[in-house]
Amino acid sequence: MLRKFLLQASIRRNFTASSSSFVFLRQCSSSSSSSSQIPNGHFVEHLEKSAESPPSATISVDRTALYNPPGSIKIYSYDSVFFFSFYVYCEGWICLYVEHSHEPSAESVLVKNLKNIIKFRGGPITVSEYMEEVLTNPKAGYYINRDVFGADGDFITSPEVSQMFGEMIGVWAMCLWEQMGKPNKVNLVELGPGRGTLLADLLHGASKFKNFTDSLHIHMIECSPALQKLQYENLKCATEDGADENEKRINSTIAESPVSWHAMLEQVPTGLPTIIIAHEFFDALPLHQFQKASRGWCEKMVDVTENSSFRFVLSPQPTPATLYLMKRFKWAETEEIARLNHIEVCPKAIDLTQEISKRIAIDGGGALIIDYGVNGIVSNSLQAIRKHKFVDILDNPGSADLSAYVDFAAIRHSAEEVPGFSLHFYEFIFSFLIAVFVSVNNEAKKLKKKLLF
Repeated sequence: MLRKFLLQASIRRNFTASSSSFVFLRQCSSSSSSSSQIPNGHFVEHLEKSAESPPSATISVDRTALYNPPGSIKIYSYDSVFFFSFYVYCEGWICLYVEHSHEPSAESVLVKNLKNIIKFRGGPITVSEYMEEVLTNPKAGYYINRDVFGADGDFITSPEVSQMFGEMIGVWAMCLWEQMGKPNKVNLVELGPGRGTLLADLLHGASKFKNFTDSLHIHMIECSPALQKLQYENLKCATEDGADENEKRINSTIAESPVSWHAMLEQVPTGLPTIIIAHEFFDALPLHQFQKASRGWCEKMVDVTENSSFRFVLSPQPTPATLYLMKRFKWAETEEIARLNHIEVCPKAIDLTQEISKRIAIDGGGALIIDYGVNGIVSNSLQAIRKHKFVDILDNPGSADLSAYVDFAAIRHSAEEVPGFSLHFYEFIFSFLIAVFVSVNNEAKKLKKKLLF
């Protein structure tokens, strides 16, 4: 997401510290880990027990033992896109700092809900549960009732900067459609479409290729009513009466393609070749954090202090998410694990990747995943952004975006477990980006000269 490299540019002058990764999943006929050290005012520790606790399928937390001191699939991953994106969209450094909210204020509905969950459960909740509640609570979630994008929001995404981003993705989609034999009907799916800008630009760019646009049925995976409304407007949708008296049919007038909205990918009809686009979607999926302690890896949890503020604590016993941690360890080298004190695991990213891969294996098609991440284990990258600034993760939940680096190695391994797939490096996306960068940079220089003279 553009918000990440714009924000991290000011505190990371070494461009190789972060990377942008593109994963291309397609049906076939025949690293080291880095971490994003985001300033955080919450530290975790726990008092050791004399004996190891046996694995358990449930979370049992003794609060007295917790202490908190104050204070074919194809993939191409590279560092150069950060360099490219920064110079296209920025003309200077942005000064960043961690912002804390110290002013007293009435508790929000979301904060009360989080505290009630912890209270009635009788113990802390996982970071994954905290993220899911903060971002997608049906009544007060961060994404649910407002537009969070753009200069007036909390962050800016690539499609909002230039229509060429969506047009470029459209070229990829058309190439894939041709390679599939130009089927008459195709599901075009976007996960987390934001304002719908990417797909609108894709359809504008492809509108002259009628055979392609006529084959499309667009499916938007979106749980936010507010964003669904924006997507409807930006795709220039019109609602018509269907064949059934109670049926309504929605078409995008940009390319006369039918549009449907769903809460989950599972709701998209199967049986047709499917093209899936996930731009800045995987980075917002809830994840689990683990921290190394003297007795082993402990899951990081969110608890409430005596003065009713949130804090991080460590679970004294193994948690259900430990199963995914063990699975992630099987995909990593022993040396890679030994270097880390923190690890992030995203079960939903693993499960979603396998769901996408199985769908493509059965119905045909492909998927393009674009996000910021690393080709290895991710360590302590979870961050919160409000009004284009980094803020504390536990500060005023629901008022800031939460996101983390994507573990592209885990995505790759997850997809490889699905029969009928193989992995190849895929380089034309990188070459295409560089070509676009040169074109945009030249046009920007010409425009600047006109403005100056």
